[in-house]
Amino acid sequence: MYAIVKAGARQERVSVGEVLDIDRVEAGVGSTLSLPILLVVDGGKVSTPGAGSTISAEVLEEVKGPKIDILRYKSKTGYRRRQGFRAKKTRIKVTAINSK
Repeated sequence: MYAIVKAGARQERVSVGEVLDIDRVEAGVGSTLSLPILLVVDGGKVSTPGAGSTISAEVLEEVKGPKIDILRYKSKTGYRRRQGFRAKKTRIKVTAINSK
């Protein structure tokens, strides 16, 4: 059994016991987080749960994503700029799927 949930600006496929990184949320380490369910797949049965359906997840830690290098260059002018970016992520562990 797995579920498709809305986590920040994207959708994630989750199952119970899975550890994943989502966009940063304002929650302390060790706290419980709930995310809304969009779709539930149980074997061959696919269903769209009711409005109050959520998953429960435990916040494990705050992590940083991979480094992205941004390079700007214009030929013949000597213009070069280098910039880096690392997105902040929250690592969670799914503890339960509560579909109604």
